[in-house]
Amino acid sequence: MFAQTLYTGTREENYETVTQQLEALITGEQDMIANLSNASALLNQFLDDINWVGFYLWKENELVLGPFQGLPACIRIPSGRGVCGTAVEQKITMLIENVHEFPGHIACDPQSKSEIVIPMIKNDEVIGVLDIDSPNYNRFDKIDETYLEKFVGTLMKQI
Repeated sequence: MFAQTLYTGTREENYETVTQQLEALITGEQDMIANLSNASALLNQFLDDINWVGFYLWKENELVLGPFQGLPACIRIPSGRGVCGTAVEQKITMLIENVHEFPGHIACDPQSKSEIVIPMIKNDEVIGVLDIDSPNYNRFDKIDETYLEKFVGTLMKQI
């Protein structure tokens, strides 16, 4: 059973707490969709100033919409297109302060102004991405990047 937590520590401590919560939620569960669903819900209740959080899964040479929290989203994204497709192509986290300045940005939600995308890599292959959008410019920073990468790493242990 999950009980919502008040996150009263430093940002780093709070990220550690939410990652521990993720581990408790997914330990022993092998179903990827169930784990991604809980992970997106957990991040949605944890993060402030976001308008979309979820996963795209790599299928047949493109990203396909997976479990998420937020408004309806783009269903398919080719490799190399937009922030998500670029993260897949380069196999790196993309931290974008202003999505309107990103070449080829795909505007699923016109309210989104900044974005962070973390590739999900297993056996050196990208299997998907964690995508988080914010209606604020410069919402994400290196602390978010570091701890969201750790969050994804925890998730990947069960996938």
